Amino acid sequence: MSAEKQDGSLQTTFHNAVATVEFGHPASNSFPRQLLDRLTSEINALSENETVSVIVLKSLGAKVFCSGASFDELLAVKNEKEGTHFFSGFAHLLNAMRNCSKIIVARVQGKAVGGGVGIISACDYVLATPESAVKLSELAIGIGPFVIEPAVSRKIGKAAMTEMTLAAHEWKSATWALENKLFTEIHNAEDLNTAVVNFAQQLSSYNPDALYEMKKIIWEGTEHWESLLIERAGITGKLVLSDFSRKALEQFKK
Repeated sequence: MSAEKQDGSLQTTFHNAVATVEFGHPASNSFPRQLLDRLTSEINALSENETVSVIVLKSLGAKVFCSGASFDELLAVKNEKEGTHFFSGFAHLLNAMRNCSKIIVARVQGKAVGGGVGIISACDYVLATPESAVKLSELAIGIGPFVIEPAVSRKIGKAAMTEMTLAAHEWKSATWALENKLFTEIHNAEDLNTAVVNFAQQLSSYNPDALYEMKKIIWEGTEHWESLLIERAGITGKLVLSDFSRKALEQFKK
């Protein structure tokens, strides 16, 4: 397996005013820190690209949208500084998506866990399939969804976030995610691509200045996330070093 394959893949394509960003990783589209940083940089670059009005975020494969943090990297964390550094990757990505001047549309073709749910929550419009179940499993491995919680709570509310978090072993159905506003639309798998392309193209036909002003309104009141998400990364970075987390991660990996 090549180094690029091990670190994951990231590719952006352009069609009219729509930029489609596709990420992938052989471990169920999980995110090692390097891939998180690459995606963050790409979102920041597209935010400054005047030829782009809409970003579509998608992942490789058919069954899993994103399985969150890389278990291998979590197990490799040796001290609190390394732990904070790793989880700050998700903080930087969510802040980049929040600050991005473009509307971000998610194409969710399959399951999402942990950080994957956070990424979906940071998108402005989400099209998914009936197979797109979601789960926040962090408590089961001795940590919690601290970094992504503000994004998840903003999208589905504190009550639904609490339900997901405390039922750490339970998958929530795509219908549940739709009813709780994590998803905006659900389409059969064979119709998803067409629905995403049509919606993104329609959105990109609108006045880009109006879309930019709308993006600012959508994310009003989240300015404090710049520091909050980094603080939350520190909490998780400390907890991941616990004996509970070490044992749980080893067990989950098996």
